[in-house]
Amino acid sequence: MNELTIVGAAKKLRAKEVSVRELWDACRAEAIKRNPELNVFLEIFDTDKEAIEASQARIDREREAAPLLCGIPLAVKDNILIEGHVASAASKMLANYTAPYSATVIEKLKTQGALFIGRTNMDEFALGGSTENSAFGVTKNPHDTSRVAGGTSGGSAAAVAAHLCIAALGSDTGGSVRNPASFCGVVGMKPTYGAVSRHGLIAAASSFDQIGPLAKSPEDARILFNAISGFDASDSNSIELKDSEGKVQRVGIPRALLEGVDAEVRKAFDGALVKSGAEIVDIDLPLAGIAVAAYYIINFAEVSANLARFDGIRYGLASRGEKLLDDYILSRTGGFGPETRRRILLGTFVLSAGYIDAYYRKAATARAELRREYECAFESVDLIATPTMPTPAFKIGEKSDPVSMYLEDIFTVSANLTGMPAISVPMGEVGGLPVGIHFTASEHAEERLFTIASAI
Repeated sequence: MNELTIVGAAKKLRAKEVSVRELWDACRAEAIKRNPELNVFLEIFDTDKEAIEASQARIDREREAAPLLCGIPLAVKDNILIEGHVASAASKMLANYTAPYSATVIEKLKTQGALFIGRTNMDEFALGGSTENSAFGVTKNPHDTSRVAGGTSGGSAAAVAAHLCIAALGSDTGGSVRNPASFCGVVGMKPTYGAVSRHGLIAAASSFDQIGPLAKSPEDARILFNAISGFDASDSNSIELKDSEGKVQRVGIPRALLEGVDAEVRKAFDGALVKSGAEIVDIDLPLAGIAVAAYYIINFAEVSANLARFDGIRYGLASRGEKLLDDYILSRTGGFGPETRRRILLGTFVLSAGYIDAYYRKAATARAELRREYECAFESVDLIATPTMPTPAFKIGEKSDPVSMYLEDIFTVSANLTGMPAISVPMGEVGGLPVGIHFTASEHAEERLFTIASAI
């Protein structure tokens, strides 16, 4: 039962072939069984009999009218607040922080009768690309436990791939849903910026962050996206999505950007394009080559600003020394891991008086120009396609050089820089490991993504 999709599970629940409690127990039992091996969950929640009974009663009462997510066990990334549960963002800084309220996406899912099986591992404060930066250990890839699950939503992607839940929520800052989706062989989608509320999401880089679905099929991803999207007055960047046509006729390929991609990944990519049924055309995106540099400069700057609140004074880890400065130093040194400290330091540097023009403002200008470049491309094509990642999942500890890790994001960061929606869909295997194909659409054109994802 834990291997079912949302659509499959909903059908069986309504046909009374399975109960909500049986579905919950199947997922939770598998999660408890495999978590010591994979380190997917930081916490597996106790069984909430009241919520399970309420979901079952709603299905029995409303039958086909009940929401498809009613009674469906979902996993939730550890930076999305669920009232009464710890939300640590996989950091020692927030190891004992209990959420005082639920994120808007959680409230929306509760309204539909969804159930939450646990909080999943991630890179600390969503900073990384492999879930190796968690303060609570690396999450392992279910397809090969010597390899990473991807990041920063590696726990959520691995939970879906290993059938420890039916679907999951992650957050995407520079590819953090799509990267692990590719490495774990599931569907991962990053919505148009503002389409899903960030209220109750622990911020990493606020102008990039978006909550998105991780699922076993494109249809499941669409169901989950539709459930969590919509305007929210609690998020100042929230928008109402406009209706968009789902038809896909032309797909653009920035060939110059594909240099250096693993040969077998390239072969799988070319094969997947044939399956799409769309006309394939070559396009030029000259600024896409500097997207990683622009992205990380802005990322560092926003991380530095957002994490300034964790000072050991108001909340989070609070270590005490002889002087106030000692309190700050001890709290931050003990609370933040190496990658988080690196980004805070670099972010403070690029925002400093002597360097803000040379780095941050120049990156912001490049971001605006890149957006215009993409908008121009979408005048002639419906979607832009690349591999999601240049290679299959790499071995744990293989990317010890931070820059080599950053360069893995070459195909994913542009969607965050431009605010446009994107999706990663499994396109086959390389060396027994899954690899994904990546599609970017213009703003509000999520339906095109789901259309081509289903075709692939």
